[in-house]
Amino acid sequence: MSSKPAKPALPPHTAEENLAYTRQMLGELRTVVNAEGADMLGYLIEMAYVEAGDILSGLRPLSVGGQRDPAVGMPLKPAGKIKL
Repeated sequence: MSSKPAKPALPPHTAEENLAYTRQMLGELRTVVNAEGADMLGYLIEMAYVEAGDILSGLRPLSVGGQRDPAVGMPLKPAGKIKL
């Protein structure tokens, strides 16, 4: 048997580099889905693109952490099997 060489480890990236890369990919995905007429998917990708830009520019924190409001009145367990 021949052993495969180990994959070289990727160099570590900063959070800013990862977000910039993610934003770039979202921009490319947006172009693809808009060309296909997938309006809702395009909208959701656009929102993620804007969010990444806001985080990179410092307009929005990376995470909301414990700042979320609780989901009042929402059941904590599934009500039952969903029929399609």
